[in-house]
Amino acid sequence: MPRSELSFSGYQAMWLFAMFDLPVKTRKERRDYTRFRNLLLDEGFSQLQYSVYARFCASEQITDTHRKRLRKKLPPDGQVRLLAVTDRQFGKMQVFFGRKRTDVESKPSQLTLF
Repeated sequence: MPRSELSFSGYQAMWLFAMFDLPVKTRKERRDYTRFRNLLLDEGFSQLQYSVYARFCASEQITDTHRKRLRKKLPPDGQVRLLAVTDRQFGKMQVFFGRKRTDVESKPSQLTLF
C-alpha cells in the first residue's frame, strides 16, 4: 500500500539534541571541533544555536542509534551533552529573536519510496 506521507506520533517521534563546549586553543583542538561539527552535519543534525544541534528521529530506536554513533566519535576533550525529547515536547518550545517570537523549526519532510 503506497502512502503519500508518513505520519508519526508526537510521543514516539523524537528530537535528539547535541550540545557541546569544546576547546579550540590549539590547532589539534580546532581540528577536533571541526570534525565533530561535521560529524553532526553528516548525521543529519541542524544547527539551532552556536554549539546546539538537533536531529529529528522517527522513533526512540533511531535516536539510540545516533547516540551510539556519536559516542563512538566524541572528541577527546571538552563537554558534549545528548538530550532526547519527544516531538510534542519540541513543538512546545518558544523561540525568540530579540523580543519577537518566531515559529519552532518543523520536522523535515520524509522521503517517499514507491
